[in-house]
Amino acid sequence: MFDTAEKKEKAILIGLINKKQDQKCINEYLDELEFLVDTAGGEPEKRFIQSLDIPDSRTYVGSGKLDEIKEYVDASQIDVAVFDDELTPSQIRNIENILQCKVLDRTTLILDIFARRAHTAEARTQVELAQYQYLLPRLTRMWTHLTKQRGGMGMRGPGEKEIETDRRIIRKKISLLKEKLESIDKQRITQRSKRADLIRIALVGYTNVGKSTIMNLLSKSDVFAENKLFATLDTTVRKVVFENLPFLLTDTIGFIRKLPHGLIKSFKSTLDEVREADILLHVVDISHSNFEEQIEVVKQTLLEISVSEKPTIVVFNKIDVYKYEKIQFGDLPLELEDVKISNLNDLKKTWMSKINAPALFISAKTKQNIDELKNLLYNEVKELHRKRYPYENFLY
Repeated sequence: MFDTAEKKEKAILIGLINKKQDQKCINEYLDELEFLVDTAGGEPEKRFIQSLDIPDSRTYVGSGKLDEIKEYVDASQIDVAVFDDELTPSQIRNIENILQCKVLDRTTLILDIFARRAHTAEARTQVELAQYQYLLPRLTRMWTHLTKQRGGMGMRGPGEKEIETDRRIIRKKISLLKEKLESIDKQRITQRSKRADLIRIALVGYTNVGKSTIMNLLSKSDVFAENKLFATLDTTVRKVVFENLPFLLTDTIGFIRKLPHGLIKSFKSTLDEVREADILLHVVDISHSNFEEQIEVVKQTLLEISVSEKPTIVVFNKIDVYKYEKIQFGDLPLELEDVKISNLNDLKKTWMSKINAPALFISAKTKQNIDELKNLLYNEVKELHRKRYPYENFLY
């Protein structure tokens, strides 16, 4: 009997402390990178952190640190070294020559997870386009790997079976994928035009904050939800009716820090659902130790796609696992600094003083305060409907 189970690759995580990232920050980033590696099917073994003002142009962490990493890679039989930032083609080549193991950067890892998670033709096309655009300047390295027929993390390419070194072929493929996405965009526009009469609400937020779980609760659907990063890539739209008032609810792709810009561009048709929404439901995992930065990452991404001014409701999810403790808000008035958060009411007062949007505190898992969320959505949709159709004899 042979063991056919996929063997997990042993991975090490590598990050830099610099002017933009202190020790606490890089630990948070590597925690997330570890979660990415786990989502991709790897097994994180050890972390290496180097202090440099700027990344070394040859080896990212410097030759001395790389020698230390090399010793551990050889002694522990590590399969893959994962770097928390995007590497240049020459850096990847130099590091691989020294470590003699597979080298991935954060972008490659995210693209690999996207390739695993994409199920619909649209999502697969979007991911494939992003992969080709990212791999174009890295062709030499990529085709070298393909000649060895290697598998595992970061090796889920766009689907090519033969070695191709001609950049013209890749550019032609990119052009065809863009044409295919344009065709998908036209289909989406037609679909959205048929739904134009209904108010539209889009769920947005950092990855793994519970958007799909909330979608399932509100729409009584069965959107895939899992405690993994990027569990949902495919946009899902459901018609929801509260009392006698219908509206459309859209579940969208989750955001993440250092999200590749090309990936945002590739997911244009998906993000158009966010652009055309009437209300954004910004879901936040309040139990996460760094949820404030996650809020800023989402805000910045929304700014990049020009939807930051839309009416927004902030939904703080996972209050069932939130740990109440003393927290500091340096940008708040003095009387609100160093607040002792001991219960949900204290939490509400603090955050409702800090954000300029309606806010709710719920647990999608235990269904705590879900009725409060439904009531708020009903009132917001009803008000928008009245403004849009002032002469319609609609029974509220």
